[in-house]
Amino acid sequence: MKKIKTTPLAPQEFEVEQISENEANVIAYPFETGYAVSLAHPLRRFLLSSSVGYAPYAIKIEGAKHEFDSVRGMLEDISDFILNLKEIRFKLLNGESDIEVEYNFAGPCEIKGSDLNNENVEIVTPDAHLATLNEEATLNFSLKIAQGIGYVPSEDIIEEISGEYIVLDAYFTPVKSATYKIENVLVEDNPNFEKVIFNIKTDGQISPIDAFKNSLEVMYAQLSVFNSEISVKAPTTIEKVEESAELKKLMQPIDTLGLSARSYNCLDRSDIKYIGEIVLMSQNDLKNVKNLGKKSYDEIVEKLTEYGYEVGSKLPEEVESALKKKIEAK
Repeated sequence: MKKIKTTPLAPQEFEVEQISENEANVIAYPFETGYAVSLAHPLRRFLLSSSVGYAPYAIKIEGAKHEFDSVRGMLEDISDFILNLKEIRFKLLNGESDIEVEYNFAGPCEIKGSDLNNENVEIVTPDAHLATLNEEATLNFSLKIAQGIGYVPSEDIIEEISGEYIVLDAYFTPVKSATYKIENVLVEDNPNFEKVIFNIKTDGQISPIDAFKNSLEVMYAQLSVFNSEISVKAPTTIEKVEESAELKKLMQPIDTLGLSARSYNCLDRSDIKYIGEIVLMSQNDLKNVKNLGKKSYDEIVEKLTEYGYEVGSKLPEEVESALKKKIEAK
């Protein structure tokens, strides 16, 4: 007889596969039949509609009054210039959420996304083409850039912008794609449980994992309306992201490297227990470990390279943060 249940199985396994800086797989299992898609579909919608990004929403160009105008000496007319501008993805720094920045260029030159970097703005598409100027051209323009979600058409913005600006459609969404697939997974002797695998790609304004965390927070916030009467508990932060496959690899003990007794003992006596601790160290920090000679240093570097890392490796921000927390808690 089929086992009678009073509550569905709650998934316990969570993994993150970092494919590249801007792409990751988020995996969770096991779900009861039908539960995986019930969770995955709304999360995908939140990923695409509620992730916070940055976009220009108005531009003022010296010598141009409207988007069908042109600038002397610039190969592109204003409409093409604006289309190119929309392909450039901005990221505001220093906690800014709405700023105006000015740019001045003189030809001959090709203007790319990287030329728009300054102390307040980071361009995450540095190779994107913006304009080409000949030797007689000058291009001076001001951009209004804001933080937001989703897509906001220019018609919704125009009343807030003065007449000297050309109003732009603002596409804030930093998530380029969010897809999921459902696979069967075996639990005990039952093959009918499910695994959900999200694939998330962003444009670089935000990491895939941060986008996923944001979508979860938005989902919880939407559900919290029921708490006033039903008191459903909804966590405010998501800590499970820390349990990524890379983090587990970095938290392996140093004896995993297969070091000689001398090298191992030098690290152990300095209270270095995990591979991730060596990865976080600079070369000078490692060389200054007490009683660690050059031969031992070279051995550790070689073994670490075989393991897939280098001393002082640059880790993804969310992995580095989680790793430091776990090392501090040891």
